[in-house]
Parts: sequence; C-alpha cells; structure tokens
Amino acid sequence: MSIHKSSKGGKKNSSISRRNQGSSRQAARRPGKSTAAEESWFYGDHAVFAALANPQRKLKRLLITKAKISGLDSDRRNLIEANGQFEIVDKDTISAALLDNAVHQGVAALPLPLADLTIDDLLGMDAQASETVAVLDQVTDPHNVGAILRSAAAFNIKAVIVPDRHSPPITGVLARSASGAVETVPIIRVGNLSRALDQLADKGFWRIGLDGYAETLLETVSSDLKKIAIVLGSEGKGLRHLTSQKCDLLAKLPISPGIESLNVSNAAAITFYELARSR
Repeated sequence: MSIHKSSKGGKKNSSISRRNQGSSRQAARRPGKSTAAEESWFYGDHAVFAALANPQRKLKRLLITKAKISGLDSDRRNLIEANGQFEIVDKDTISAALLDNAVHQGVAALPLPLADLTIDDLLGMDAQASETVAVLDQVTDPHNVGAILRSAAAFNIKAVIVPDRHSPPITGVLARSASGAVETVPIIRVGNLSRALDQLADKGFWRIGLDGYAETLLETVSSDLKKIAIVLGSEGKGLRHLTSQKCDLLAKLPISPGIESLNVSNAAAITFYELARSR
C-alpha cells in the first residue's frame, strides 16, 4: 500500500525546506547482473510489439502463429519482418514456452535484457528542466510494478528507480502489466536505495515520500518544485523508516477517511497525474 499510514508520519516536518542529509557524491553504481537479467518470455501484443519497436532491444527468439501474422496491419507486419528471424508456430507451441494460463494472443518473444542504466545516465542534464522520477521502496509485486510503469509512461515520468534486491525481475507478467512501458520508461536498478536518494538530492531533486499520516497534501507543494522524486512504499509496510528519513518531506493524497490506504499502483497513477496537472 503506497500511502500506508504509520504513527511516525504525523511528526514529520513537512515544510518546504530541505533537510541536511549529508548527501553522498560518490559515483553511481552500475549494477551487475541480477534477477532482472534472467531470461523470461514476453507475450501479448503490447509487450511484444513494443519490444520490436525498441531499437535498443534485441530478441533471441520470436514466435508467432500463422493466423496472427496474417491478421496484422502493415506497421506491425513490418516490425515482425524487420526482426529477420521469426518462427511461425501453432498456439500450443507458444503456450508450452510460457507460464500456465498466459494469454499470449498468438505472439511471444524471448528478449535479451536492456543495458544497465545509472542515475547519472539519465538525470541532471538540464538543471532548469521540470523532471519527475519515481522511486519504489521494495515494491515486489510484478503486477504493481508493471502498472506503475504504465502510468509513468502516460504521465511522462522520466525514470523509475528500484533497488536491485527486493524488486521483481522484468518477466513476461511484469511486461504485460506494463503494456509496453518496459520499453519506453527507463528502469534504473541501484544497489543502495539510500545512496540513490542522496544522488537525487545532489542533482536538485526534492524527495517526496507518500505517507497517509503526512500533514501536507501533495497538491500544495508539487507546483512549486521543478525536480521531484516521488517515493512510493511497499505493498504491505509502506515506506521503510530509513527511506522516509531520506525524504525532504512527506505528503499525502486527499483520500476519504473511510479507507486507510490505496494500492501502490493506484496511488502512483493518481500521484503522477497530480504532478503532471500541477506543473
């Protein structure tokens, strides 16, 4: 639950003044291979055709049924043919390669992982630009992470930053939930989330953690800030104590008192919309 309530949140100083966090200026860590690099089939129209359209993505295999390829429009047929090597198979062959009950729509691809990215690769190039990134503090459900990526793509979130551990790999389930956004929203895996938050501060980002007990409404501060890192907590426990301490302020969404919290992906979608609307 992304805006999970905790007793400490009400004591947080939520005025717009950055804490002195003693931020680190160490070079960003480029993660080594992790579970994110494990082989996993992508399946379904959005995930597969977004991968085909991404010039940075390479595929090891591409499976498609005869019925599927015959029904494609010219743009998607060109993407298939531009791949060079694809296999026309029956739908049972695709099903056998995937998890049980995967809805593949007659197409599946086995992708190579994209290159690792760091915070320095993407951020801080224009100090005056308005930019928003999302930071996920141990959000482990691939459906939630995929949905967050989809919302991030919809509202121009520049990147999604996740810890190398306690985050799901980029599997077919996640890619399908993201509806193609795995290919368009950069995912930055970091070895130490606390250090990554320090690096964001060094680059001028205000780190805003979502907390249902915060005294400040998100809409009252977001329009005044150019660079925002919105920090979302895990499904069960919300923000960890150390993560909330690294935030410059905590803010909340104006939800009804009749419900304690929102699912993290729902909270992310509302938050991204609010940031896009107010800035």
